[in-house]
Amino acid sequence: MERFARFIVNKRWLILILAVVLAVLSVFGLIATKINYDILTYLPKDLESVIGAQILDEDFHIASTAMVTVENMPNSEVLKLKEDISKIEGVEKVYWIDDIADLSIPKDMLPENLKNTFYSKNGTLILVTFSGSTSSESTMNAIAEMKKLLREDCLIGGLSAVAEDTRDLTEREVPIYILIAVVLVLIVLFMGVESTLDPILILLGIGFAIIFNFGSNIILGQISYVTESLATVLQLGVTMDFSIFLIHRYQEEKEKLGNKEDAMTIAIARSFVSIFGSSLTAIAGFLALCTMSLTLGADIGIVMAKGVFLGVISTFTILPSLLLVFDKQAEKHKHRIFIPSLKKTSHFIVNHHIAMLVIFLIIVVPFVYASRHTQVYYNLIESLPDDLMSVRGTDRLKEDYNMTATYFILVDENLKSSDVVKMTKEIEQIKGVSLAAGYRDYIGGEIPADIIPDNIRSIFVANGKQLIIVNSEYEPATDEQNAQLAEIEKIVKSYDEDALITGEAPMNKDLVNIAATDFENVNFASIIAVFVIIACVFRSISLPIILVLAIEGAVEINMGIPYFTGSVLPFIASIVIGTIQLGSTINYAILLTNRFREERIKGYEPKEAVRLAVETCSRSIFSSGLAFFAATIGVSIISDVNLIKSLCLLIARGAIISMFVILFVLPALLIIFSKIIEKTSMNWLKPAKARD
Repeated sequence: MERFARFIVNKRWLILILAVVLAVLSVFGLIATKINYDILTYLPKDLESVIGAQILDEDFHIASTAMVTVENMPNSEVLKLKEDISKIEGVEKVYWIDDIADLSIPKDMLPENLKNTFYSKNGTLILVTFSGSTSSESTMNAIAEMKKLLREDCLIGGLSAVAEDTRDLTEREVPIYILIAVVLVLIVLFMGVESTLDPILILLGIGFAIIFNFGSNIILGQISYVTESLATVLQLGVTMDFSIFLIHRYQEEKEKLGNKEDAMTIAIARSFVSIFGSSLTAIAGFLALCTMSLTLGADIGIVMAKGVFLGVISTFTILPSLLLVFDKQAEKHKHRIFIPSLKKTSHFIVNHHIAMLVIFLIIVVPFVYASRHTQVYYNLIESLPDDLMSVRGTDRLKEDYNMTATYFILVDENLKSSDVVKMTKEIEQIKGVSLAAGYRDYIGGEIPADIIPDNIRSIFVANGKQLIIVNSEYEPATDEQNAQLAEIEKIVKSYDEDALITGEAPMNKDLVNIAATDFENVNFASIIAVFVIIACVFRSISLPIILVLAIEGAVEINMGIPYFTGSVLPFIASIVIGTIQLGSTINYAILLTNRFREERIKGYEPKEAVRLAVETCSRSIFSSGLAFFAATIGVSIISDVNLIKSLCLLIARGAIISMFVILFVLPALLIIFSKIIEKTSMNWLKPAKARD
């Protein structure tokens, strides 16, 4: 390892030049990477609701739709608006009542289903379909153009409108996230390192890794808006630890040796185990997200695992090069360190280690119960601000058109008309169903066939399937709606075993069904992966159990707090936070344990070895925990997207909880189980060279 470290030290200028060239190339990749704003597209492709959505898209061209509600507008103006919308690039078709019935027919003479679909007390509804998918660039650009045509009393609802508003919101907020994170992290770093210049160099080193990460996302084709919003602050917070560990070791060695090249060589070599072990656990934690059936987990996991890996490369190459190149300037701007090293507190921790552990166990027990009873929500439109046009438009659809949720049922085209009528009547009898209508229900017997345009049938029948539309009065992703969907499915399948039910609500139901399994899979995979890595790093059976239990206790406390505060979390947060907190903060435990081992090898007894480990590592752990907190807490305060806000609050709070658990509880575990650790760890008390 020292040969590698010496190579980095000697080739620092070459490394920096190469980093700049790669950063420029990465910017092009960053610009070319698409952002996906539709979470439902991450559902497994073999689900019936997803297969149905694909049929709606390919055969009926209504998978990506928007509903325009118009208030107090004469028919002539509605027709003009319809014509103007149809001219917008990206719009496939625009449907209004005139496509099905002659406008000369009085509203009261229209079939009931037709009237209820297109008219409210004071307004009317225009349905717009798009040539692209729900969250494609062309669809969202078309939505943006549509907004320019609408007057104040017109609104747009539907998933496509929600996606476009989400894009606008995140594009405005992400630069602010990054700015606030950088400012707060700079403040923390200023308090934790000796030089005023060092925080800038640390952020510059991490900045290269972040640019490399976002640039390399081009190989994935696209990333989700959740990943885009979180990746920068998460990568900043997670990989900040590596930089802090290295720079503190460098400063420590420089004080001993006086020579910056030798000091950096030793710092790289001796911090390698802690940083490498920490990075592996963080990478494993993020890759555990790939076990989710909802592939959003893989989206976040792959990007973040890649970001951590690039962060490690940067920590061992770019950061040392920057520190050495600007060493003289850094020396000129030294100041006292404000984050304490816990010299006095380390004695207290050791002397009261039993009490620390008992207090921790007393606290954890009720939080274990609480974490399993924290409430979550699945309807992600709830995570958006109420004043967005898409949210207000969707609310109007609920209030004026009973479109709280819409299901699209696809049955065989050759199903008997009498059976279709009978089936829709049965569905209409289900509690909470406000409308169930097929092709003939919309045409109505009162409307003469010769005034129905020839292309109307194509709206409801295509490629061997006919479409039935059902409106529900229940909110998406609720127990009532899920039960309702189960009843509808039972009826539909009794007439056509191959029938499909799709739409936002059925897809949300599938989301609910797979979430519980995802939660178990992710937690199990992350714990096993981290366990194996720690076992390999320390060549120990007992240490993985001790370290993982310590962090899992911190996770339980973090996840239990919302139960006591009455907060409701987005389901994604409840699934991913455990593995993120475990993978990202286990490095504090690895750092402390590795230093404990070093002091034991020097001949110190367990209590003194723990005391010295706490004293020497506390500044790094405090700096890392506070930096991770700083990188994410600002986002949780300013974000208007509750999904992002909740995730960042959990991450920020988790960093602080883990920090305190490692500094005040892990020492007790290391002391109490020191003999077991020694017996169950290979060559525990032998120096590194002797072990190798």
